Order: sequence, then structure tokens, then C-alpha cells
Amino acid sequence: MEDSGSYLEVDVNGQEVFFVNKRTLTSFSGKLSKLFGKSTGSRKNLKVIFHDLPGGAKGFELMARFCYNNGRAEITPTNVVVLHCVALFMEMTKEVSGSLSLIEQTKLSLKEISYWSWSELLVALKQCQSFMTVADSSGLVIKLIDSLVGRLRLVSASDESLSTSPDSSGFRYSWDTKSTESTKNCFSRTNWWFDDLVVFNIEMIEKAIKVMITQKFDNRVICRFLLNYQKSKCATATMDEKRKTTETLIDLLSTLDQCAVPCKSLFGILRVAFGLNICKSCRNKLEVMIGSQLDQAAMDSLLVPSPPGVNFLYDVNLVIRFLKYFLLGGVSWVSSTRLKKVAKMIDLYIAEVAPDPCLKPSKFIALVMALPDSARESYDEVYRSLDMYLEVHAGLSEEEQKMICSAMNYEKLSLEACEHLAQNTKFSAKSAVQALSCQQFKIKSLIKGTNHPRHHSDLSCSPSEKDNMGNDSNQIVIYAQKLDLSTENEKLKENLRGMQWRVMELEKVCRKMQNQMENVIKSKLSTTPSNPRSLPRLCS
Repeated sequence: MEDSGSYLEVDVNGQEVFFVNKRTLTSFSGKLSKLFGKSTGSRKNLKVIFHDLPGGAKGFELMARFCYNNGRAEITPTNVVVLHCVALFMEMTKEVSGSLSLIEQTKLSLKEISYWSWSELLVALKQCQSFMTVADSSGLVIKLIDSLVGRLRLVSASDESLSTSPDSSGFRYSWDTKSTESTKNCFSRTNWWFDDLVVFNIEMIEKAIKVMITQKFDNRVICRFLLNYQKSKCATATMDEKRKTTETLIDLLSTLDQCAVPCKSLFGILRVAFGLNICKSCRNKLEVMIGSQLDQAAMDSLLVPSPPGVNFLYDVNLVIRFLKYFLLGGVSWVSSTRLKKVAKMIDLYIAEVAPDPCLKPSKFIALVMALPDSARESYDEVYRSLDMYLEVHAGLSEEEQKMICSAMNYEKLSLEACEHLAQNTKFSAKSAVQALSCQQFKIKSLIKGTNHPRHHSDLSCSPSEKDNMGNDSNQIVIYAQKLDLSTENEKLKENLRGMQWRVMELEKVCRKMQNQMENVIKSKLSTTPSNPRSLPRLCS
């Protein structure tokens, strides 16, 4: 029997203390050999403390059994990961009595990963989480993840063929034969593996998703998994864990095809992010993703409360940034349909924020003018919002009122809106004249059958033009009388009669507007603003 001096006290990660034969372990471990050199063991009470030994007490025990069994061990899928990482940590490269070193034996076993069951892969990856540094640096983690993702791709491909079954040759080594019924149920749902991967930490998930992206995995499925993962993890996580999970989630989603990421889900992440104080770069990525598909958003999603310290009711700055990112590629990059859809939604949003007494004119105008003029076919909703804003902000300076009025395109106002504006004391006389002039020119163009562009600041009719408008209806009547309209031309006859009636009506409207313009100019110069009028209802 060897004297006590040949024994070594080993404290493993503060979990457990082992008393082992020093000579036995040093004969296999390069780390212990270097630690004790050529010591004969005459010194007593030798002790070594490990703080980060892979696998902890269990890992050390497996390694010690290997040494005491003269370099032989039963290596299985359930213990090979621990044994391999302990062997790397303890530098077990020595071959004793013709036996391969522990590192070489575990490497040979790891070559059989393709034959492991799904559950064995999960167990192996779960073990790696507790000693990630060693497992990752050795390339073991990426090897396991590659096998896992490859298995998922194989299963996904099988979903497209009802004839494929878990017992076919392609799946013979992919599944645990003891869980056949569970496996069959897996094939019946695309997202069967979501719950299996929820057990992993966010670092492991990040590595797995990057491999999925590299292997051209379906981005829609990846997105659904990440959203499911966040929901499951954040339910019981600490604030720091939630922040880290959310930031990593945003980073990963930003690398996916944006068509695979629902805009509604992004707004859900945004609401979560508000309370977590996520880093600025992640927040910018999230806003860019939302902005790039703003046409898919709902108006209610834009009603985000202002951050602390800002008096606005809603976060108008956020919406302005969304619009900036939406137009980032230029107006030509955004289709006309998408642009108009966003414009309609933003006009509704403008109407919601207009009554906010704390909203500054500069912010309000920036919001109104964030979209190009081509995005709106009509400015009636904008006029309604401007009117509402001026109603609430009655104390604006003349300069601020001019700023508000400058946001209007009077050429795109309906006749009803122009008539209301002409009598609206909250708008200047110049605005009223511009609106009526634009309508007068449009009526004249209809009568003359022209579509010549003309700037809205120079649209008043000259006396000669006014006289010409009065003669147009007579010309149509004379032309109709000269035509020899037979029964076969009855449709043409009806069209001419309709045109004659329309011209007469347009003449009446034009004369009415001409009178209104003169009255407005006189009243604006000679009277003061009357009591505030009720808000216009233009599109009800």
C-alpha cells in the first residue's frame, strides 16, 4: 500500500473534494504533471483547487475512473461531451499501456454524431452550456449545432412528402426509436421543435440561428421560433436577462429577410423594449425594420406614448423616424401603392395628435411634411387636422400660422374644403385666395378640356379668360345643333347634352367663387376674426 504522501486532495469548483492517487492521475494528465513536476510524493497534504473544471464533480469523477481503469472508459453520447472537455482541460494527451489518450478516444466517439438520436443531441448541447468556453473553443458546440440544424432541415424536407416516415432509411439514425409515437406527432406540426430549444440560453440560440441562416433555413420559421423563444424566456427572466434576450433577438431578426418578419410582431418587441432600456444600436435596428415596412402597420400601433421628460401626448419623433426609414431608398424605391397607403395612415395619425396642446408647431409641420406631395391625392384630411391644430393652439404667432398654412397643397383640396376654408377665420386671407384660385382654375380647365400644369400661387383668371369661359357652353350648344344626329348616334347625343349641363353648372360655381374671392379679400382687410367656428366635417 502506498504511503499517504502519494495521495492528492482535489477541490472541484467548490462542489466536492476528492482524495486521489497523485501518481495515477499524473500519468494521464499533462496539467497535473506540469503542476507537480518530478515530485516523488514525499510532501504530504498536497492540495489542488479547480474553479472551472468542465462538468464539475461529475466530470472529475468520470476522468478519475478513466485513469484508475488504466486508460479505458465506457464512452456514450450522454457522457462524451463532458469527458472530451475535461480531457482538454486536464491536457490528457498521454497514451498509457498502448491505450489511446482520453482526448483521442472522445474524438473518435464524436465522429458518430450523425447516428445520435434527437434527444441525445439536445442533452449534449445542454451539457455544453455549463462549460461553454472550453466546448466552444474546441469546435464541439458548432459541430453539435450543425448536426442539430441538419436534422431539422431533413425533417422540414420530409414534411413536403407524406410518404416519408421516421422509419425510412433517411431517418434511421435521426430519431430515438424508443419514442416512435412522439416522433410521429412531431411530423404533424411544423413548429414541433420550438419547445425543445427553449431550454437553451440566448448565447446558444444565437449560434444556432446563425447556422440556420447560413444553411438557408426558412426565415419565416426562424422568425416564429425567435418570437416564441422571447415570449417563453421573458415570462420568468430577470430584467437583465430580458434585456439581453431582447437585444439579441433584434440583432438576429435584422439579419433575416424582412418579408418574413411581421410588422405587428416588431411593434410588440418595441413595446417590450421601452421598459428595458435596450442599447441605442438595437433600438435603431428595430426602428429601421419597422420603418421599412410601415405600409404593413396599423395606425393604432403608431400611438406610442412619449418617453419620460417629453410633454407630447404621443411620440411624434418616433413616427417621423419611421417615415424617414420608409423613404430611405428614395421615393422612386417605394411603390405608389405603398406610399399612398402610408399617407392615409399618417393622415389619420396627424388627426389624432393635432388636438395635443403640447405639440409644438415645428414638430406638427415636420410630421405633415415628412411625406412627399405625391403621396396624397387629397389634402382634405390634412386641412381638417390643420384646422383642428389652429383651434387648439389659438395663441400662435403670425409666423407660426404661416408655417402651418405652408403645409397645405391647395390644388389638392376639394371644392367643399375650399369653400369652408374661404370662410374659416383661423386661416389668412392669402390662404383663402389661394384655395379659391386653385378651384377656379380647375373648373376653367374642365370647361376648356385642358390639363396644363400651373403653379397654385398664380391661378387667378384674366378678364379675357373669364369671358372665354362664358362662351364655352354656347359653343357646345351650337356644335350640337349643327350635327345631324340619327338614331344610331343617340349615345353621342346624350353625351353632348350631359356636357352642356355640366358646363352650365361649372359656370355657376365659377361665378360664385369669383364673388367669394372678392368678398373674402374685403372682409379679411376690414374685419377682425370672429368667434372660433366648429371644426369642419369634410369627409363624413
